[in-house]
Amino acid sequence: MIAHISLAVSNYPRAKAFYEKALSPLGYRSKMEFEQAAGFNDGKTTDFWINKKSSVLPVHVAFEAKSSKEVHEFYQAALAAGGKDNGGPGYRPDYWPGYYAAFVHDPDGNNIEAVWYDYSKK
Repeated sequence: MIAHISLAVSNYPRAKAFYEKALSPLGYRSKMEFEQAAGFNDGKTTDFWINKKSSVLPVHVAFEAKSSKEVHEFYQAALAAGGKDNGGPGYRPDYWPGYYAAFVHDPDGNNIEAVWYDYSKK
């Protein structure tokens, strides 16, 4: 199990504002901040960090949602916060029959996903 991950961002204030809005439907809040780094958690441990770097290589990060509703709320919040559509909410049967997800690109081009595992579709 991964304890935490840190994502490089080129514009810290813009990225922090994006993630505060985009991750809010999933229960994530910014709980720690050091210089140009912010840690987010969903009420447990601080497991997702962003930090300012001079060079950013886009990556893919997926956050687990508790329902399809949360996936939709994440997607709408991320778009409203400046994210770019990379695949709207829906089932991805080519991944797994119950894989329900939405994807957005953050301001740095990172592919950010919210996924809910619908075990009724096994």
